[in-house]
Amino acid sequence: MCVRAAILCGLAALAPAAGAQQATPEAGALGMLGLDGPYSMSREGSGTSWQPDSTPMSGVHAVHGAWMTMVHGQADLVYDGQGGARGATQSFSSSMLMFMARRELEDAAFGVHVMASTDPLMGASGYPLLFQTGETANGRDPLIDRQHPHDLVMEAAATYSLNLRPHTSLFVYAGLPGEPALGPSAFMHRLSGMDEPEAPLSHHWLDSTHICFGVVTGGYTWRQLRIEASGFNGREPDQHRYDIEVRSLDSYAARLSYNPTRDWSLQGSFGRLASPEQLQPGVAVRRSTASASYNAPLAMWWQTTLAWGRNAPSSGPSSNAWLLESALKLRHAHTLFGRLERVTKDELFLPGAALYGRSFTVNKLSLGYIFDFARRGALDLGLGGLISAYSYPSILNAAYGSRPVSVMVFVRARL
Repeated sequence: MCVRAAILCGLAALAPAAGAQQATPEAGALGMLGLDGPYSMSREGSGTSWQPDSTPMSGVHAVHGAWMTMVHGQADLVYDGQGGARGATQSFSSSMLMFMARRELEDAAFGVHVMASTDPLMGASGYPLLFQTGETANGRDPLIDRQHPHDLVMEAAATYSLNLRPHTSLFVYAGLPGEPALGPSAFMHRLSGMDEPEAPLSHHWLDSTHICFGVVTGGYTWRQLRIEASGFNGREPDQHRYDIEVRSLDSYAARLSYNPTRDWSLQGSFGRLASPEQLQPGVAVRRSTASASYNAPLAMWWQTTLAWGRNAPSSGPSSNAWLLESALKLRHAHTLFGRLERVTKDELFLPGAALYGRSFTVNKLSLGYIFDFARRGALDLGLGGLISAYSYPSILNAAYGSRPVSVMVFVRARL
């Protein structure tokens, strides 16, 4: 509770002061331009990714002379009960606090992204999540059926955008850490997925590169079209969550993004990660992704994302992941959300186990609801829950049980 109290106090302290305003769905139309180009800020997702232009803008915005700033944050206190023979229970707190600033220059703009999290406080092994794999808690053993925590510093990046014509620009983005041009917006920034307190099983096919220790991205924007390329370090963060890791730019990626209308955002991307897994340093991965996000003109907002990712390692079989997630804001206080995933997992067993190295197709459906019961300034307080069910080959019944069900109950503070 002390962790949550500290986060809530920190978020409350960022409530609007004189001259500040909470963003609204119409804010983009008021002339708030993006950090990476001459378009509405509402188009910008995590890193340099795009989302639909009609996406409601969160956070608190203010103007200080030539600077425009935005602060956005979220903290969840979660009771996690993962069912089945491999399940576990745990209470934990996860959070994210993001600061962005933009300064208008002559025919150009300079921007800053900073994002931090208290996730390391939950411990190096993270929280229970059935069928989740990736990274390590001790540098020796892989995490299995657990989701790793994020690093204390999730992003520290700067951008420079040069306007060539009214709707055309060149930009450069550099971060330590930062996010390369690979995949859709990270799950905690997607409007369709940010209400869910758990990470997707497809995280390591779609957006696991959202924290890379060393990224440089350059791109060209023309109206609703963007092409960009990145050089970055492909190694995922290690178990030391409080440090900044300095590594060479040994990987590359390219992404094409297109917003045909205000309500649609499409992307396709490809990258080569030189050595993403700490426990498999000699294995490179070629990753391909494609996604589409849509805002339906219904209720306050309704966003849905369909995404596909494919990992082709230099050693071992290729694997695919599919994700369909959606969130519907009915009124100011009521949000429904859900996520359907289909992933191929080959890391569910340690060496020596009979099923070690075999691939299994796992399907997961999660449904949830959150009620925002109070507001303190710009801070919304909500109470929510979700339930998850799974299907998988019967050969896994001995390890996981035949019909495990997982639940999460959580209190959320969002700025």
